[in-house]
Amino acid sequence: MQYWEAIRLALQTIWTNKMKTAFSVVGVFIGVMFLIAVVSIVEGMNRYMTDRFAGTLLGVNTLHLRRFPNFETGETTRETWLSWIRRPRITVDDAEAVIAGLSIHHVAAWESASRAELEYRGLVARDIEVIAASDRYFDIKGMAIEEGRAFSAQEVQGGAPVLVLGNDLAKRLFEGIDPLGREVKIRGIPYRVIGVVERQGNLFGISLDKFVVTTAMSPAKRFVNPPGAIDALLVKTASQGELQQAISETEAIMRTRRHLRPRDEDNFAIETADAVLDFWAKINQVLMLALPMLVGISLVVGGIVIMNIMLMSVTERTREIGIRKSLGARRRDILHQFLVESATTSTVGAAAGVGTGLLLAKIIESISPLPASVAPWSIVLGVGVGAGVGIIAGIYPASRAARLDPIDAMRQE
Repeated sequence: MQYWEAIRLALQTIWTNKMKTAFSVVGVFIGVMFLIAVVSIVEGMNRYMTDRFAGTLLGVNTLHLRRFPNFETGETTRETWLSWIRRPRITVDDAEAVIAGLSIHHVAAWESASRAELEYRGLVARDIEVIAASDRYFDIKGMAIEEGRAFSAQEVQGGAPVLVLGNDLAKRLFEGIDPLGREVKIRGIPYRVIGVVERQGNLFGISLDKFVVTTAMSPAKRFVNPPGAIDALLVKTASQGELQQAISETEAIMRTRRHLRPRDEDNFAIETADAVLDFWAKINQVLMLALPMLVGISLVVGGIVIMNIMLMSVTERTREIGIRKSLGARRRDILHQFLVESATTSTVGAAAGVGTGLLLAKIIESISPLPASVAPWSIVLGVGVGAGVGIIAGIYPASRAARLDPIDAMRQE
């Protein structure tokens, strides 16, 4: 029997026995659906962590010199946390010493941040991130100015009370009017709006556009940090190799300034996107190791169900098998017929699982902060696994059908 004819007969049988087929493929359907949905979410998270999380919050080829890590990627004990709190703060003098001591080409800025209310003519925006930074901050963070301009180095040195608004904040406070040149108040002190940043979007459902950036020496310095202290120094290089050199030089400069001995631990932190991505890679590895086991359970159950349904089918069609053999069908023809039927049934379930898995991933993406990205290899794997389960599950029923004696089979009622 030709394979295409066997597939046609298998599809005809599936169409005729819809309920039986549904019960046959439910295990394969669930397994493949879970495989596609989870892989799509994990792949989406991989891209999200690389392009959005690490790239947006920490920056590509960028180091952050901080008092202690801003993103802790391991288990932090109470003792560790208390030791971090006892560390000396990063100061403007530290930042200037590092900037002056780096031997490679770089762009640097420092920042401090706190939360406060923003007021404009009676309208109040609460819990807004107020960032006091130096002029190259926008270049390092990759923030494009949509309206107006960023502040200059001279404005930073002079402590000019000017600021740049996040996109959502500008639309909320200045709906329908031009915000440029208008005054807003932070803790009762007026600041002039000179620019609006292009929309940054969301990160895990949290808006990245509810912030203001003002000059590092503006009146905001009074509440974002103690005098002379900063939250972080940001240094951006042109390549990964230069970044590693910048990390080494920054560490050497800071250890010298802090008078640390060779055996003393650093009392500062140098943070990059690589640390966050490495942590996510470990989580991703665990997920990808656990996934085959979870999917395998469903596929094993599905294979057992398919095998039992196929055995029932052999019993119900014993007379048909006998007639086929009496008309010249060889043992391998019968074997191929049932194997193809089993594989086709399983593949139909796998295909339905692929479609449902993709739909489930999109639904999760639409109702939650979790992103989804379809991996073509997972679709091929899902269909291939489905077909493989069908072939393996159909071997015993097919061989049993092929071994039937035609005369005894024809006598079967």
